[in-house]
Amino acid sequence: MINVCLVDDQNLVRQGIRSLLELAEDIRVVAECADGKEAVEAIPRLRPDVVLLDMRMPGMNGIEVLQALAAKGPVPPTVILTTFDDDQLVLAGLKAGARGYLLKDVSLEQLVEAVHTVAAGGSLVSPAVTQRLKAGIERVGTPFRSLEQPDPLTERETEILRLMAGGFSNKEIANSLAVAEGTVKNHVSNILSKLGVRDRTRAVLKALELGIV
Repeated sequence: MINVCLVDDQNLVRQGIRSLLELAEDIRVVAECADGKEAVEAIPRLRPDVVLLDMRMPGMNGIEVLQALAAKGPVPPTVILTTFDDDQLVLAGLKAGARGYLLKDVSLEQLVEAVHTVAAGGSLVSPAVTQRLKAGIERVGTPFRSLEQPDPLTERETEILRLMAGGFSNKEIANSLAVAEGTVKNHVSNILSKLGVRDRTRAVLKALELGIV
């Protein structure tokens, strides 16, 4: 069972997402938080498998929530709930430790897939907002440390990076390429090293910046 915590100041949004998630047999909403302060108190105590986090909230926004959680320990797998005009906030949220982002008008299939992907250690890059994020990167640059001129990727590493951009986990990538999961993990480590980034989400954003995906 995947335990999820919803953080959003809009009751209708929380109710809608909860209703969708309740249709999945292996997902359970263990908490709903109406503001950032409540989330910072509840998440370390409940230790959910996945957090769905709104960026725009009064008092403490999503970025501040991520920063406060990071100060207490590892940030749980977190997906940012975003609208089309939140590209700069999404970039800042990813810098603060989120695993990916999801549009608020998401379908049931997309929502369940997102929760499964992030819970399994994957990252989530929604094609619907990828171009906006790419435009944001072009305007302000990549909002985290990376190599200015990364080492060239091999053809297989590029293929795996594109699958990572699709939100696939290591296991799913291994199944898709008919190789061992350990082989994929080695390739992912090499990709992170060559790009000079620390995690999969940043690798995908760097790939967007470089035009690899």
